[in-house]
Amino acid sequence: MFPSFLPPGVAHLTEDTSIALAQQIQQAAITTPLLPDPILTTYAQQGEGEIPIVLLNGFDSSLLEFRRLIPKLAPHTETWALDLLGFGFTERPEGVEFSPTDMKTHLYSFWQQMIQRPMIIAGASMGGATALDFALTYPEAVEKLVLLDSSGYAPSPKATKFIMPPFDRWLTNFLRSPRVRRWVSVQAYCDRSFVTPDAECCASLHLEDPSWHRALVGFTKSGGYNFLYDTIKDIPHPTLILWGEADKIMGVKDADKFDQAIADSQLIWIPDCGHVPHLEQSQLTADYILEFLVTPANTPIYAEKGI
Repeated sequence: MFPSFLPPGVAHLTEDTSIALAQQIQQAAITTPLLPDPILTTYAQQGEGEIPIVLLNGFDSSLLEFRRLIPKLAPHTETWALDLLGFGFTERPEGVEFSPTDMKTHLYSFWQQMIQRPMIIAGASMGGATALDFALTYPEAVEKLVLLDSSGYAPSPKATKFIMPPFDRWLTNFLRSPRVRRWVSVQAYCDRSFVTPDAECCASLHLEDPSWHRALVGFTKSGGYNFLYDTIKDIPHPTLILWGEADKIMGVKDADKFDQAIADSQLIWIPDCGHVPHLEQSQLTADYILEFLVTPANTPIYAEKGI
């Protein structure tokens, strides 16, 4: 019923969108400059269209967070979602630091081998920072950007670079705690009814990978995207910023910072929504992305649907 490379806990999914996406996850051996051997990379691809949309997951998450958005995008355009290096169900091989540089190198290799034409990157939370970093390094691979309650402005604490045993184990045990993960889930939504057993399963399924601890510590020790905030002003691509009005994870101040820094950008607030518009307001989020897909550069899209 499910791909064999997914962990056994996938059988605990109960909602139709979650089950359908899990059944459609694929795995590709992506050759990269990082290692002699290819990296087994998990992704999902649906739909057809001239310009592909590629969805990037947030911190300590997986492509399953796009389970409600993909079915609303794919009937209209080619839609991809992949698990970034170090996250989700993508292989976490030895010899990789899982730094932002490694992540964008892996993503570029995936783009070269699987997509091969300019794309719209839509990054959620940390995935937004990944999208920004990728666009600055490989501008030719990007047509437009979509930032979904994106990180990128807050520098990481410098102490994270010095995480060593036993503190690394304490960190990952803390993040693995069901109580902590439930608290984060509750904070992520405006409407707490979205915090279902299925949602909690989607958010924790990748923890079953035995290398989860090592990859998470590697990314944290790298400092994450603490270097990015000074370069956001250099983004040349048309950028759509979608932000939940009730975001308790990132807050709301950075939304205006992104809008002011990026020359060709538009900020749209998503009402009755927390940190995850692609889950809590998936239809509205899809509508804005699809409108942005066909909108010429430097042309605003309507901030209220139906106008």
